[in-house]
Amino acid sequence: MDLFEYQARDLFEKHGVPVLAAAIATTADEAEAAATKIGGKVVVKAQVKVGGRGKAGGVKLAENPADAREKAGAILGMDIKGHVVGTVMIAAAAPIESEYYLAILLDRSNRTFLVMASVSGGMDIEEVAHTAPEKLAKIPVSAVDGISALKAAEIVAAANFPADVADQVANVLVKLWEVFQSEDATLVEVNPLVKTKDGKVIALDGKVTLDDNAEFRQPDHEALIDQGAENPLEAAAKEKGLNYVKLEGEVGIIGNGAGLVMSTLDVVAYAGEKHGGVRPANFLDIGGGASAQVMADGLSIILGDKDVKSVFVNVFGGITACDAVATGIVQALELLGPKATKPIVVRLDGNNVIEGRAILNKAAHPLVQQLDTMDGAADRAAELAAK
Repeated sequence: MDLFEYQARDLFEKHGVPVLAAAIATTADEAEAAATKIGGKVVVKAQVKVGGRGKAGGVKLAENPADAREKAGAILGMDIKGHVVGTVMIAAAAPIESEYYLAILLDRSNRTFLVMASVSGGMDIEEVAHTAPEKLAKIPVSAVDGISALKAAEIVAAANFPADVADQVANVLVKLWEVFQSEDATLVEVNPLVKTKDGKVIALDGKVTLDDNAEFRQPDHEALIDQGAENPLEAAAKEKGLNYVKLEGEVGIIGNGAGLVMSTLDVVAYAGEKHGGVRPANFLDIGGGASAQVMADGLSIILGDKDVKSVFVNVFGGITACDAVATGIVQALELLGPKATKPIVVRLDGNNVIEGRAILNKAAHPLVQQLDTMDGAADRAAELAAK
């Protein structure tokens, strides 16, 4: 889960990372009130989960509360790369002398954590890496040892931070590690980390990505979810414990096992090329030990998607037996009744496949068609969606 900047700032403050005073506003009046409370010059910043806000006009300096009101009014409602601004952050302005970059992230390829640090902050780090790689230090961090004061000093030295800010930057790095570890983050980034004219080091902007897999031990993170942006189908699936992702297509997909589902997406996309460019409508993995109820829940979610024109159930029975899947399909259709109007193509193979096919044959539901092969079933589902 990616956080808004103001949410990242609040997490930073919670763990002792130096930040500036700030507040959020959803109206121009609220922005003026926040600027009055903060005092002095403020920066009005669009809160969207996408880069390039500044270039799009979503970050503006305001001289006083009345100016903050005007600037907020101009930013609220703005479309930035398809994201409509509904909230702005009003933050105290800082007299910047130098800008730096710090990030801690999960390095999946090397199965470790990684710190990236640079004295060239305030710009795209990809550009720094491309044009001046010597200015970007990349230091692996052990999950066991973490970032101690000694490790932080090593990283700061490797990135060639100036001596007058080295201790402060090292302290910030230790605090960022605390954020990263205790909040179960996969990314904690500060760009820019600034030195102000009075010599203080402050996190001026923040980006945090939290690991959804750690939700069970982070109950406070539920309050950080952007309810307005969450897809209602994904929310409904989440409540039922389903591994579901909405896509922009017409063929609903259900499978057991992430690998099989990914393969099914590819096969449907390939088959869809022959039928007017039909594409998969979702990713839904019911897992390795799914019950009939899980199958019924998954099918009801997909049939509730207005974009879905047909459904492809592709199951290779292992721990999940084919007869349980077939029972789930029958149950779902019984529960939905007349609300079920979309054709369902089923391909069963593996454990208890004969029993599963027999259950579907006995039910003889007019919406259900069975095919023996994955390719054949994908082609039929795409054909039905195109019709």
